Amino acid sequence: MPASRITQPLARDAMAYVLAGGRGSRLKELTDRRAKPAVFFGGKTRIIDFALSNALNSGIRRLGVATQYKAHSLIRHLQRGWNFLRPERNESFDILPASQRVSETQWYEGTADAVYQNIDIIESYNPEYMVVLAGDHIYKMDYELMLRQHVEAGADVTIGCLEVPRKDASAFGVMHVDQKDNIISFIEKPADPPGIPDKPDFALASMGIYVFRTRFLMEQLRRDADDPESSRDFGNDIIPHIVKNGKAVAHRFSKSCIRSSAESEAYWRDVGTIDAYWEANIDLTDVTPELDLYDRDWPIWTYSELKPPAKFVHDEDGRRGSAVSSLVAGDCIVSGATLRHSLIFAGARIHSYALLEGVVMLPDCHVGRSARLRRVILDHGVNIPEGLVVGEDPELDAKRFRVSEKGVCLITQPMIDRLEA
Repeated sequence: MPASRITQPLARDAMAYVLAGGRGSRLKELTDRRAKPAVFFGGKTRIIDFALSNALNSGIRRLGVATQYKAHSLIRHLQRGWNFLRPERNESFDILPASQRVSETQWYEGTADAVYQNIDIIESYNPEYMVVLAGDHIYKMDYELMLRQHVEAGADVTIGCLEVPRKDASAFGVMHVDQKDNIISFIEKPADPPGIPDKPDFALASMGIYVFRTRFLMEQLRRDADDPESSRDFGNDIIPHIVKNGKAVAHRFSKSCIRSSAESEAYWRDVGTIDAYWEANIDLTDVTPELDLYDRDWPIWTYSELKPPAKFVHDEDGRRGSAVSSLVAGDCIVSGATLRHSLIFAGARIHSYALLEGVVMLPDCHVGRSARLRRVILDHGVNIPEGLVVGEDPELDAKRFRVSEKGVCLITQPMIDRLEA
């Protein structure tokens, strides 16, 4: 369909389907009790809030979230924070656990199966388009622009892609495209990634974002379900089949990324490792961070609890409640402690003479007097004992806590309990 004939927003005829069942094993103990999309990020939100907010801000009013691995924390967050969509306004929000709907013995076998098992629910809403999303990345994107490209190109599938340096592209599924961004082949983690025709030193890496016409997608899912050799996965099975037998088009993230006046470059992060997670959170403490969470034109929706304001107390030499280049959420009390380049979620209690530098502190943590923490992630509800020092002796830290390749310490309450046993 030519662009001139698209007169109404396509997003209102679309359903966003978020795949949020990922284990996130590279985040180690952070995903012991929660799925990766439910991991806290940025001082107030969870990772999944970015994909859902993008859909909502793009004009999509039908949302579905497929959950599987350790889903209780995620489901509770979704029920509390995303329950404002109303059926009487032709809106919907469905949480879709792996509930063995197709077979009494079958959980979701792959990303495609996580959609296939809920075909009846999807078809009951009769959306014209499906936007299939990964629920574990940090970015801001207008899916309406991707939908328009899909319709204008007459594509069977449109795949969201990042432009990444060729030397880094081996970690991704890579699109080999022609001059018009038609996908010639899809290569999973190639040793020698194909370059982009107009940017030979860059490759197009899949973002795990797919747009289909709903009827076409349902046909492909049913065909795939009948194939005993399939792994029931979009990247391994559905997409390669369409590339070979249909029309697949690449959509470059740079065409639809959302940037405020404070953001100079397109921002996308996979915070799937301890180091990447720490860096993305700490980057938010910069004077002008690469990701603007203060952009009122593209808000990140989340569950917002009623909390008292943050409080900083004591004002004497060596015992002054202060935070420099830091983000501090509500219901935090910084009592005679010093924070630098740290990101503190709600409910923190940080006591006198403590020093925190480069600390990502998840909700409801307590830090005892005279503790010193550097380059640390504290999991939810950790109580740091008085005088504990972390981040100054790498060998000692490695014996007591989880230490990443770049020297970031992840601390959980069971680790603290073992110290005090």
